[in-house]
Amino acid sequence: MEKVNAIGRRKAAVARVYLTEGSGNIVIDKRPIDVYFPSSILQYIVKQPLGTLEATEKYDIYAHIDGGGYKGQAEALRLAIARALVKINPEDKSALRAEGFMTRDPRAVERKKPGQPKARKRFQFSKR
Repeated sequence: MEKVNAIGRRKAAVARVYLTEGSGNIVIDKRPIDVYFPSSILQYIVKQPLGTLEATEKYDIYAHIDGGGYKGQAEALRLAIARALVKINPEDKSALRAEGFMTRDPRAVERKKPGQPKARKRFQFSKR
């Protein structure tokens, strides 16, 4: 099997993933997953698609991540891994879609409007 690549996005984060057959190593920006994401919750988020397909020890994953915060990066990486797994075996798509891993979450920060302190907050109104 050759390298399979996929891309995932969430908020401002973009993750590019390269999947090869291997022993389950996950390397993000030349660092192991437990160094890049010290939180066990974020590690769990990244590994969810692999756990769903029981393929945790089958593939080595190498990823590049740009932008966003740690939560957005973890969710972008989850989407990229799910897309790469579907490229390898299209029959897995229904199982991953049922768990919600194939959907790109479109929610992002609303832009700040002029004449207001934030996106929706208004300056205090003064009648007199």
